[in-house]
Amino acid sequence: MKVLGICGSLRKASYNAMALRAAQKLAPAGMEITIADISAIPFFNDDVRAAGEPASVAALKAQVREADALLIATPEYNFSVPGVLKNVLDWMSRPPEPPFEGKPVAIMGASGGPLGTARAQYDLRKIFVYMNTFTVNKPEVFIGSAQTKFNAEGEPTDEATKKFIGDLLVSLQALAKRLG
Repeated sequence: MKVLGICGSLRKASYNAMALRAAQKLAPAGMEITIADISAIPFFNDDVRAAGEPASVAALKAQVREADALLIATPEYNFSVPGVLKNVLDWMSRPPEPPFEGKPVAIMGASGGPLGTARAQYDLRKIFVYMNTFTVNKPEVFIGSAQTKFNAEGEPTDEATKKFIGDLLVSLQALAKRLG
């Protein structure tokens, strides 16, 4: 099973990138997680789209199409979805052939605050309804106080966090299998 991970942060030492790398190591048997590079995706502009998708957008759409499922790791900015992730989703939701359509999606998030991106994740769920995905409902993975859950090398040090990520991946795998 091929899973594409998308990090909603471009920060070099992002806790969400750390969570995605942890997911790669915690993936159940038969699951391979690749992490997309969204740093070259331009700001969405429908005039640009109408003139022809930028190569970076077309490449990401191809990665999404090839994936059996998606794993989104998002920070929370101002109680919602970070602009960089929203921008990617805006590109992915536009014709031709929006690649998220019908895909199983799992969401997790890490932040320095105590709520661990709960508000951003709930906003993402609304966006994914519009994009017609099948979103894993449980477990919800809110990694709060992330600065205490990862070491200087970016490895998770908290056993509960590792278990939540692992459980989320098992649920994603089960959902993808049910959807065929």
